[in-house]
Amino acid sequence: MRAIVLSAGYGTRLWPLTEDRTKPAIPILGKPLVGYVAEYLAAYGIDEIVVNLHHRPESVREALGDGSRFGVKLHYVEEPEILGTSGALDNTREFFERETFVAVNGKIITDIDLNAALETHRNTNALATLVLLPNTRRERFSVVETENGRVKAFGGMPVEEDKEPLMFTGIQILEPRIFEYIPRGVFSHSTTDVYPQAISNGEVVAAHVASGKWRELSTLKRYLDISVELLKETGRTYNAGAGTVICETALVVESILWDDVEIGDGARVSQAVLADNVRINAGEVVENAVVVPRRLVEGKTPPEKALPGHFKGENFVVPL
Repeated sequence: MRAIVLSAGYGTRLWPLTEDRTKPAIPILGKPLVGYVAEYLAAYGIDEIVVNLHHRPESVREALGDGSRFGVKLHYVEEPEILGTSGALDNTREFFERETFVAVNGKIITDIDLNAALETHRNTNALATLVLLPNTRRERFSVVETENGRVKAFGGMPVEEDKEPLMFTGIQILEPRIFEYIPRGVFSHSTTDVYPQAISNGEVVAAHVASGKWRELSTLKRYLDISVELLKETGRTYNAGAGTVICETALVVESILWDDVEIGDGARVSQAVLADNVRINAGEVVENAVVVPRRLVEGKTPPEKALPGHFKGENFVVPL
């Protein structure tokens, strides 16, 4: 079985961390985010994977290589213009026209049982099976409306009145017939352009309600919180990348330090993300913030969805 890992997005809500790399190439405790997805698929015997690229494609190639260290063989397909979640499938259809395949969003870390979802897919003779989770905390993920084990529609954000809203995990199992519903050579999204059309045509789009850990890293706050959560599972209070130097008198807690970071005497860093080549001066305090070097973003226009930040010496600081 083959899979596609959707990795072409800009990651605007993760800016400035995505100024020089795409979201799936961002390191999570030293491993690229998309590497977690590759390992997840490999664990289920899915070892031939297509990765679609657009923004900063070289950053994903550099992070993943040929895929061998994650137990997979990778095929890279670039999109000169971004094509959306189903447009990406159209652009790679020659890989998937012969058998059932899997599509996974490149920004998640999960242990959801994929075999159980595949069983649901086969038992329902579905055109597509969407892996869903209860959104018990009513986070800002679109509600998926279901009935008798089928997806019926895609709604807005959850509200208090929703008893137990379901949300899409970004994991889906598809039959090649899905291409009958995907327009050729244009931008399209699965949940707005493809599935509604298929459902109205009487196709079975199965709803597999799963359980398990699922983490989606789409904002700076989620990136930090989830990284710290993973850190605590390992018993550590911070993670430091290659070439990072921390003075003995400095205090670093619940923080993520990328490569070649320097932290001076008596500095305090707490609940922070320090990107490659950041220097924190002696005695400086950094709390609840993302920091990148000034030269990385100076003169650049922040994306519309980016959090506001400010220059402080040789750094650019985004408060969280």
